[in-house]
Amino acid sequence: MDQQQAKRLYRSRTERRISGVCGGLADYFNVDPSLVRLIFVLGLLLVGGTFWAYIIMMIVIPEEPL
Repeated sequence: MDQQQAKRLYRSRTERRISGVCGGLADYFNVDPSLVRLIFVLGLLLVGGTFWAYIIMMIVIPEEPL
């Protein structure tokens, strides 16, 4: 039986502006990293909770392996 490799969420090493969280999320969901960054900035301005979500993800999500 052929085993499928599970898709993992990592902080990006290539699409990185601060810590690679948005780049990693964009890669995981297969969308443009700029779109994810825009959503985070809008969330920061409109809701305010994305700052803490970003900090938590920066700590919890492992960095992409080499």
